[in-house]
Amino acid sequence: MEKYKNNMKKPNILLIEDDELDIISVERSLKKLEIKYVLHQAYNGLEALKMLRDAEIPLVPDVILLDINMPRMNGIEFLKIIRAEENLKDLKVFIMTTSSESNDRNTAEELGISGYIIKPLNYTDNTKRPDSMDAFVQFHLRKILLNENV
Repeated sequence: MEKYKNNMKKPNILLIEDDELDIISVERSLKKLEIKYVLHQAYNGLEALKMLRDAEIPLVPDVILLDINMPRMNGIEFLKIIRAEENLKDLKVFIMTTSSESNDRNTAEELGISGYIIKPLNYTDNTKRPDSMDAFVQFHLRKILLNENV
């Protein structure tokens, strides 16, 4: 029990997404986690950078969930910037995108992403395909957040 008392901070998740429906979908999936966490939101890469670089209290996320297609600064541009900054380069970043463009995937992988989630995050038709965000949360994010806190 001792080792858990020393590190009781809640993990931080930074969601960088401009689509309200996708934000709701991510929030819904995260609620299924049996882990307490803090969710921070930015609507584009510029907002996210401001949060990460805040002079008083910079955000240090355990995981970033990053959309590729956003206004003002897209996900690839954001990734290039954080990978070039010493204090941000090792952040765990998972890309969320509707793009099946292999160019986007290759560029993101070259920039050291931790994983790739293809949207739609929810399936509203009656196909048997699993919800990609739910699967991600239950199998990948849970492990990452628990490992960070053990």
